[in-house]
Parts: sequence; structure tokens; C-alpha cells
Amino acid sequence: MAVAISSSTSLISSAWQATLQHYNNPRDYPLIPPCHSNPNPISNSFNFKRRPSSSSSSSSKFNDHALSSSSSSKLFPIPTLFSFSGCGCSWIQDKSMVHDYATSYGGASNKCYSLPTTKTVDVSSVSDLFEFICSGPLVDKIGITPERVGLSIDKWLLYGSQLCRLFQLNELKLTIPQKARLYHYYIPVFMWCEDQIALHNSKFHDGDDDVPPLVIGFSAPQGCGKTTLVFALDYLFKTTKRKSATVSIDDFYLTAQGQTELRENNPGNALLEYRGNSGSHDLQLSVETLEALTKLTKEGMKMKVPRYDKSAYSGRGDRADSSTWPEVEGPLTVILFEGWMLGFKPLPADVVKAVDPQVISTPFETIESRSTTHAIMKNSLLFLQLEIVNKNLEAYYDVWDKYIDAWVVIKIQDPSYVYRWRLQAEIAMRQAGKAGMSDEEVNDFVSRYLPAYKAYLPTLYAEGPSGSDPDRVLAIDIDEERNPILEN
Repeated sequence: MAVAISSSTSLISSAWQATLQHYNNPRDYPLIPPCHSNPNPISNSFNFKRRPSSSSSSSSKFNDHALSSSSSSKLFPIPTLFSFSGCGCSWIQDKSMVHDYATSYGGASNKCYSLPTTKTVDVSSVSDLFEFICSGPLVDKIGITPERVGLSIDKWLLYGSQLCRLFQLNELKLTIPQKARLYHYYIPVFMWCEDQIALHNSKFHDGDDDVPPLVIGFSAPQGCGKTTLVFALDYLFKTTKRKSATVSIDDFYLTAQGQTELRENNPGNALLEYRGNSGSHDLQLSVETLEALTKLTKEGMKMKVPRYDKSAYSGRGDRADSSTWPEVEGPLTVILFEGWMLGFKPLPADVVKAVDPQVISTPFETIESRSTTHAIMKNSLLFLQLEIVNKNLEAYYDVWDKYIDAWVVIKIQDPSYVYRWRLQAEIAMRQAGKAGMSDEEVNDFVSRYLPAYKAYLPTLYAEGPSGSDPDRVLAIDIDEERNPILEN
């Protein structure tokens, strides 16, 4: 099928035409076997608490399976350890919805439709894939022109093939949600990251052996899929032989003892009773880790990256033993730093007090079940609790945000999505036979974060992260199904 683009635009170069002819010829482009046909069963035991190591040993493991453009039709067994239980990957299981962008390329609509589980898409037609890529909601935002897609279509095919292997998908029979997640979301963001790396490296002279890695911050609410996105990006960097490291703000939580001291020093403050809000992180460890990572500029330089064990102490958590921390080896090209509150800016006290008390007080207690006097006293106390969190936030720019060179901000329309996403994850974990929070516990857990979302997301979305360069911020709007959509 020919690509339906007017010849007057002259957008498709001879390179694209040659690629199209090559890949649409089955003799030159052997059909790739379904990824689940791997004779070696893949163990589904990956736990996101154990992030992929960027050590030299794991790097060589991944690079053994990297594909060059000359061998992009071959796939190799990739020892992926991955579990979809509770990881926010509903698109893998055909339970998501996707916006109908392709119906109006160049002026995409926001029509949303549900997809039957049997709906599949054949991606063996490169011309169809080209049109699908160009219809995505991020193409204009990150400067992906049809001409650029045509010139790099072999890379899109390679990256799509690699991600199918990573997520154990049949790349010849992708459903529309699966195809959209790869070609409308993960790969475009990876392309943007590659552009940011090129821009970063252009500031240094050729031959410099002390070029620091680019630090990309990912600010996104809990449950929206940022960990899976970063996992996919980190994997693609490894397959393209770039050394990368991943780190999360979760890795910098206080030790169990430190959390106990924080709780005792803030009696009655529900926002600091457990880990999560500003004040519950080891800021010195943050500085030491980020400083050390950015100095991994030479071969042979190594360091261990802290990790946090959320399952310790019956779910209260504790820093993982240092013997289990992954080792990272330089020279690093990029550091992927993710967190739910990255980029939050402290606000004036009057703005903090303007946050709806109903959001803060429920569901800790049902106000209707208490007297009016008690409700007023409780709301006043909760205002004070958020004011303390806001005060703590003042120290965070110097320990997190100032290290970040470029940003990906994933925006949600309603903070209440977080509750639904967390509930989905916990239900999936319970159904898989794993320990998970009850619905009431999820309600209590998420409610401790909602005040911060209510207070800080509007400024983050309107002004960008603290200290950021607007030209180096990629803002991605997603819907309740975690799909990217056109900006409102």
C-alpha cells in the first residue's frame, strides 16, 4: 500500500522510499517470529523494587542482544525477568483504551474508544506503520516530522522489535493499545531523549574525556507508568550501547530508624507518619549519589547506587542492604531520575492554606461523623501539617532539581486517578497471590499524598519544574488509562 501523502509536499525522501521497498519485500525482510515462541520460557518474576542494574555485567548482557541496522530482522533470546502484576501495564493485557488519533492525521481528535481483546494490528506493512507513527499525539511536540520518520524508519522498527521482546509481545499481532504505547509513547520519548543527549554533548569539545552524563528528570504521579517508561528507556539505551543509570527518589527515603524519628518528631502529622512527602528523604544521600553519578565519566569508574526495600518492616520500608545495591560503571551517557514529586516548588503560606480542607481531611476521617467543632479543629491541624511539608520542600531544589538538565513531566487531569491506579495495582497483586493492601488501606495510603498533589501540581503544570529550561521540558498529557493525549 502506498503512503497517502501528496507529492507536492515532497516529504518522503529517496531514503524512505528505498526503505519502504526493502521492508515491504518479504524476500528481503523475513517475518520475525512471535516473541512468545522463544523455546526458553521467560520467568515472570521481575519486581520493580529491584530496578535493572546498569552495571558492566548487565550492560554486556543487554548489548549481546543489540541489533544493528543491518541485522534488524533477527531477534535473539533476551533473558527478561518481568512481572505485570501491579506494575500499571494494563495496555499489555488489552484492558486499556486509546485515543483515535489516526482518524485525522494533522488534526487529531480526542475521540476515545474501547478495544476488544481480539483486535490486532499487523505491523509488517511499513507504510501503515509510518502513517501510524505520524498520527501520534507527541510527534509535533517533539519535532518528529514525516520526513524524519521516513529517514529513521529502520530505527523505529528496531526499537519496536526490542520493546516487544522486553514486554513479551507478539510484534506481528499487536493490539492497538500495545502498538500505541510503543509507537506513540515509549519510542517517541526515547527519540526525544536522544535529541537531548546530542544537544548536551554539543556543548563540549570533541575529544573531551570528562563529558558528564545528561540527567533527565521524570516527574509523574504515582501509578501513571513512569517506572515502566523509565525501564523501557533504560533498556533501549543499553541495546544501543549507551551506558545509562536509573535512580528514583524512592531510593533516598530515610532508613526505618530515620522514619521512626521523623514520626516521633511530628506527632499527629498524618502526612509524615509514613514515607513519601518532603521531609521523609535522606537529602545528604541524595547529594552524594547524584554527585558521584555525574562524575562517572571514564572507563573503569564504578559505584553502587542505593536501593530501597519497600517490603521491609511489614511494608513500612527500609533502605536495602548495601550488598544488594546495583553497581554502575562509567562512562555514563545518561541518568534517568524519576519521582512523583520531582520539580515541586514550595508555595507561599497563603496558597498552601487555600488547598481544599476536604481533600486533606478525607478519607482519614469522615467529617460528617464528627461534630462541626471537631472538624474545624482537625482541618486547622491538617493545614499545619501541609505547612510543615511545604517548609521541608524548600531544601529539595538543591539536592534534586538542580542536577536535572532536561525534564519529562507526565501530566494528569485529575489527581484522583492515583487512587484508582493504586487500587488496580493492589488488586492485581492480591489476585497474583502476593501481599497487597486492602481497599481501605489504599484509601488511607493515597490520601497522604493528595494534599501535595492538590497544592503543587497546578504550579508544576503552569510553570514547569523548579529551575528548568522551558525548551528542555517535554510535557506529556495522559488520560486515566495512562495513554498520551493531545494537550488540552
